[in-house]
Amino acid sequence: MPRSTLSRRNLLAVLLLLFLPTSVVTRGDDPAWKPLFDGKTLGDWKPTPFGGEGEVTAGAGVLRIGMGVDLSGITWKGDFPKQNFEVSLDARRVDGNDFFCGLTFPVGDDHCSLILGGWGGGVVGLSSINGEDAANNATTKIMSFDNNRWYAVRIRVTAERIECFLDDEQVIDQVLADIVLSVRQEVIPSQPLGIATYCTTAEIRGIRWRPVPGPTARPPAP
Repeated sequence: MPRSTLSRRNLLAVLLLLFLPTSVVTRGDDPAWKPLFDGKTLGDWKPTPFGGEGEVTAGAGVLRIGMGVDLSGITWKGDFPKQNFEVSLDARRVDGNDFFCGLTFPVGDDHCSLILGGWGGGVVGLSSINGEDAANNATTKIMSFDNNRWYAVRIRVTAERIECFLDDEQVIDQVLADIVLSVRQEVIPSQPLGIATYCTTAEIRGIRWRPVPGPTARPPAP
């Protein structure tokens, strides 16, 4: 084979090696993400004292929230921003038939909760908007969730809106102007950042957050 052909092939191989790492990007490659769980210990996560809660354990890359009488969960006791952030995690329902991820998060000086699989297993929504919980406001959706399947959850909070994504598909886009945010009374112990379940055993992994510069860009109106 001519030497020139080999040289061209070698050059192409070198170029591919040089450029491939910067052109292929996955969710985990963004250095802005900051882990909130080391996969081994609870760290700054503490069992939430709801009363009648199930046992919380950590290990093998997973946080396990055991089924309680009603609510069980964990609350973050470390530093966390109030605005302009994304928080993401994977969650799955192991046992039970109600919400396996009630993710409470700050929105400026207020708080709100994203509920996945509530009210008997299928309700998705924010609690609460103008005093109406996840089953009774404009964010309410009915979805199907399989036990033992991991779901990717991501929430983006800016001064203008709350955006929620499930398996990278946007399920909620709530504008914050002219509304009042709150959490249900029984979930207040989850503030400022917490994950709760209801009569359900759940597992959580990959909890992390990153700062964001502001609202998601919107195309100009026609």
